Amino acid sequence: MQTAVRSVVRASARQNLLSSRAGAQAVRSVSTWANVVEGPPAILGITEAFKADKNPKKVNVGVGAYRDDSGKPYVLPSVRAAEKNIFSRGADKEYAGITGVPAFTKAAASLAYGPESTPLKDGRVCITQSISGTGALRIGGDFFAKFYPGEKTIYIPAPSWPNHKVLFTNSGLKVKEYRYYDKTGIKLDSAGMLEDIKNAPQGSIILLHACAHNPTGIDPTAEQWADISKLIKEKSHFVFFDMAYQGFASGDINKDAAAMRQFVADGHNVAVAQSFAKNMGLYGERVGAFSLVAESPTEKKALDSQLKILIRPMYSNPPINGALIASEILNSPELTSQWLGEVKGMADRIIVMRESLKSNLEKLGSQKDWSHITSQIGMFTYTGLTPEQVARLAQEFSIYGTKDGRMSVSGFNSGNVEYVAEAIHTVTSS
Repeated sequence: MQTAVRSVVRASARQNLLSSRAGAQAVRSVSTWANVVEGPPAILGITEAFKADKNPKKVNVGVGAYRDDSGKPYVLPSVRAAEKNIFSRGADKEYAGITGVPAFTKAAASLAYGPESTPLKDGRVCITQSISGTGALRIGGDFFAKFYPGEKTIYIPAPSWPNHKVLFTNSGLKVKEYRYYDKTGIKLDSAGMLEDIKNAPQGSIILLHACAHNPTGIDPTAEQWADISKLIKEKSHFVFFDMAYQGFASGDINKDAAAMRQFVADGHNVAVAQSFAKNMGLYGERVGAFSLVAESPTEKKALDSQLKILIRPMYSNPPINGALIASEILNSPELTSQWLGEVKGMADRIIVMRESLKSNLEKLGSQKDWSHITSQIGMFTYTGLTPEQVARLAQEFSIYGTKDGRMSVSGFNSGNVEYVAEAIHTVTSS
């Protein structure tokens, strides 16, 4: 009898084990990430389509990185010299502090605000190294979401760099837009911009592109900047400058920072996001800085402490190599002079390509007004082409750009600009 009972128990146990294993198997057959769907590509396949194209005349005008007149990535000689100096000294690989390499952040602040800046002299600028300009914007977004006392809404231009909306939303800010681009006139919508800034709730955060607006290449004039500054002051808005192209836009670091410095002179305690990707070609090094102008040295001390607390769980501390390169250039009079010449050379090549594209279109007899190509500034031009015309450029001529008609002027060179002009003339004339 006992033997029979034990047999029944063992059989039941085996059945339970088999059932348990079957259940576990069923659970394991459904992946933890089964509900995650594939999202849209971060870049709209432009580079991939360009690479797959076999046409020897193909042109990529979608890339947001500088190319030389041979269409190749360009490493600045001043960067190579700085790297050589750093290597010869046998620099170590120790951690930087939470806010980065001090020699870099001090030089970056001087570059942005100007060495004679009153807030700098007064000890009111708090600054931290960041993971390029994107990281600087994210630090700013997180800081505002946590500490900004007014309306936690940031107004960005329409259009703006696409990442602005995403990163500020992920920071916890509400994102709204103000009018910026007049599509019909291919120019700044100054009246719409001022009206929207005026109608924004008192004390909102306003994002401004310091120079070389991305993606339009259209900047306000000095007089328009003055009107914007005055209105923002009246509305007690807070200004956050995205300065990704200082020096690269016009070839003059002071001219490209003039608007931001004027706001500081007007009494705005601004925030600034800097990038050294474009103006030093340090794309992969991810070098940037985020800064805030405080009301007093005491307030600066408090802001510094909270920035460290914010950054510590984010990425602990930034990488040092790119910061050491930028610091070496900015703190050496000889290398600074060399770099200024090189960055002007890059800016001048972009300007020449703009002029060449416009003149070639005019030589072809185009009846359209292409003056906006040369009145815009920086890496990008808003051509005014329609999505259908952009599609034709890709399909018929292997010229790849974004569907909104934006083109990277750095994609033009002396060997292809005439071909690009002929293609644009064809799709805009028929």
